[in-house]
Amino acid sequence: MSLPDLSFLLRVPSPDPGPEDTSPTPPSATATTHTEGAMPALIAGLRAYQAELEAQNKVLQYSQAAAESASERFEALFSSVPLALMVLDEYDVVVQANAMAHRSFQPTEHDRPLTTLMPFVCEGDTERVRAAFATARAQGHSEATEVVFHIDGDARITGDLHIACIEMAQDGAAPLLQFLCAVIDQGPLLAERQALQQRNEQLHASEKRLEAIINSALDAILCVDQHQRITVFNPTAAVLFHCSASDALGSPLERFLPDAAQALAFAQLTTQALLGEMTARTASGKELAVEVSVSFERHAEGETTTVFARDLTGRKKAEAHRNELEAQLRQSHKMQAVGTMAGGIAHDFNNILGAILGNVELAKADCGAGSPALESLLEIEKAGRRARDLVRQILTFSRNAPPRRTAVPVAEVMHDTERLLRVTLPPAIDLHMHLPQGLPPVLADPTQVEQALLNLCTNAIHAIGQARGTVQAEAVLAPPDQRLHERLGLPPGDYVAISVQDNGPGMDATTLERIFEPFFTTKPVGQGTGLGLSVVHGVMRTHAGAVDVHSTPGQGSRFTLYFPVAEASVPAAEMHAPAPAPATAPAPQQQGYHVMYVDDDQALVFLVQRLLRRRGYQVSGFNDPHAAADALRAAPQDYHLLVTDYNMPGYSGVDLLEEVRSIRPDLPVALASGHVTTEIEQAALAAGARALIHKPNDVQELCDTVDRLVNGNP
Repeated sequence: MSLPDLSFLLRVPSPDPGPEDTSPTPPSATATTHTEGAMPALIAGLRAYQAELEAQNKVLQYSQAAAESASERFEALFSSVPLALMVLDEYDVVVQANAMAHRSFQPTEHDRPLTTLMPFVCEGDTERVRAAFATARAQGHSEATEVVFHIDGDARITGDLHIACIEMAQDGAAPLLQFLCAVIDQGPLLAERQALQQRNEQLHASEKRLEAIINSALDAILCVDQHQRITVFNPTAAVLFHCSASDALGSPLERFLPDAAQALAFAQLTTQALLGEMTARTASGKELAVEVSVSFERHAEGETTTVFARDLTGRKKAEAHRNELEAQLRQSHKMQAVGTMAGGIAHDFNNILGAILGNVELAKADCGAGSPALESLLEIEKAGRRARDLVRQILTFSRNAPPRRTAVPVAEVMHDTERLLRVTLPPAIDLHMHLPQGLPPVLADPTQVEQALLNLCTNAIHAIGQARGTVQAEAVLAPPDQRLHERLGLPPGDYVAISVQDNGPGMDATTLERIFEPFFTTKPVGQGTGLGLSVVHGVMRTHAGAVDVHSTPGQGSRFTLYFPVAEASVPAAEMHAPAPAPATAPAPQQQGYHVMYVDDDQALVFLVQRLLRRRGYQVSGFNDPHAAADALRAAPQDYHLLVTDYNMPGYSGVDLLEEVRSIRPDLPVALASGHVTTEIEQAALAAGARALIHKPNDVQELCDTVDRLVNGNP
C-alpha cells in the first residue's frame, strides 16, 4: 500500500504569543511563530495514526489470509466430503455441486445433467421437499427424510435431504438467499433395515411355529428357569397334570415332577438327558407314570431347562393287554399241545379198553348165569366202563370235532342241572338259580351244555368243602363288548352268559394258569381226576364260545360260559326224548358174509375176530394194512365189508381206503378211531367211508354197525 504525500504538513506554524508579550507583533512574525509551535504535535499525531493504520493493515492482511485459507478449506471440504452437496438459489438452480453429487445424480454422461434438483424428486415426495425448502427459508434449516430421487430408468436414490438457508449480502440491495443441500444416501441403511425387518419377521414366524409346535405336541412340555420355576406349560401338560397354564406358570417343577427336579443337576454335564420312566403328580395329587427327557440351554440371562413328559398310561394299558393276550396265546398253545397229547394217549388207551370190554362181554357169555366168575367179570366191566367214561372226558377236551348243535332253551338245561345237584347237595351249601324271562335259546348240544354246567357247579361245591357257603348260577344276555370279544377270542355276535359263582376260598394266579389242564387238581389224592374244568374248556371250544374266570384268594370264584345265541331257523332240541331201549333179542346170524378187520393192535384184532365169528361172520384180521391191501387185491370179491383203524404206524386208514377204492370201488368201508377230529371225518367221508366208529364202543354198537353196512343200509 503506497503512503500519501504529506509534505505540506511539514511547514511549522508560529507559536502562540505568551501572556507577557503585549507588544504588538508584526503579522508575518506572528504566523511563523504559530506554525513552528503546532508542527511537532501534528507530526506526532500523524505518526501515531500512521502506526495505527499499519496495524490495521496487518490485521486486514491476516484476516484476508485467514478468509482465503478458510475459503480454500471449505472448497476442499465441499468437494471431497463423501456426501452429495449442492448450493441452490431461490429458483432451484444448482449454483454449485460437489463431485459426489455429480456421481450420484449423473453417474454417466448420458444421464440428465444436475442443473436443477426438483426434477429428480419423485412425484410422491415433491410436496414434502417444497415444504422443507419453505421451512428452511423461514427457520434457517430443515430436512426431509427418505426422499426418493429418480436418476434414470430404474436407478434411484433414497436418502435424507438436509437444507440450510444462506444469506449472501449485496451492495445496496437485499441479501441473496441460497440453499446448501446435503443428500445422505440411506439405501444401504434401508436395505439393512429391510433385512433386519425380514429377519425379525422370520424370527417372529419361527416363534409362532415353535409356539404352534409346543401347543400341538403330544408330549407335555415344561420350561423352567434357573430357579426351577415353570415358564412354559403347553396344553398337553395342562391336560396331563389337570392344571391350567395360568395356575402352573411360576410354580416349582417339583409340584408336578418331584423326581425330575433332582435330576436337573445333569445340566453341568450334558445338554440333553433321558431320565426314563418316572412318577408324576397331577394338581389333585393323583400319581401317574410318565417318561421324562430334559434339554438344557445356556444363554446370557442364565439357563433354561425344557422338560418333555410323555404319558405312559396308554402304553401301560396296551402292554398289560398285550401281556394278557400273550398269556392267553401261551395258554391256548399249551392246551392245544395237551389236547393233542391226550388224544394220542386216548387212542392207545381206547384199544386197551376195547379189548378189555370186548373180552369181558365174551367171557360173560361163556360163563353163563350161574358161573362163580360172573361177579368178577361184572366188576371188571364196571371198572372198564368207568375208564371208558374217563377217556371220553379226555376226548371231549381234546377232540375238535363240532358237536350236533340245536336251539337249546337255557332255562330247561339249568332246571335239569338243578334237579341233579339237589340230590347230592350238602346241607351246608345253598344253591340259587336266577333265570330271567325272555332269554333266547343258545346254539349248543344240550347234553354238553348240561355237562359243562354240572361240572362247574360240582367244582364250586367241592371248593367250598365242609364250610357253609353259597353257589349261585344265573344266565343273562351278554351285551356286545368288543374288548371282551378280543380278550376271549369270541367271534362277533350275540351271546348268553351262564355264570356260576361261589364264596369259597378262591384261587391265586398260579392256580388260575393251570385250572384247565387235564389231570390238574388241587384236591387230595383219590378225590378228583382233574378233568372237570378241562371238559368245560373243550365243550366251550367246540361250541364257538368261551369260558371266562375271575377269582381272588379269600373271595371266591366266578366262571362264565358264553354260548352263541341260536338263530330263529335252527330247530329246537328235544330235551326229554326217551332214550331208545337196548336191543335184547339176539341179532340174526350173518352166514356167508366176509369181514376184513385191520388194526395195528393184535388184541383188538383177536377180539373182533372172536366177536364177529360168534355172530356168524367170516372174519379176516390183519395187523399190517399193506398185507390187507394185498389180500384184497388177490381176491377182491371175497369180502363184503372192511373195518380199518385210522391211526396206524406209517399208514392211515384213509390211505388204505383210497387204495381199496382203486381195487374194489363198491366195497363198504368203516373207519374206527379213538380221536376223530373234523379233519379226519371230512377226509374219511370225502374218500368214501360209510361210517365212523369211535373207540372204545360197546359190543352191541360194533355189531349193529357191521350188520347195517353188510346189509347195505346207510
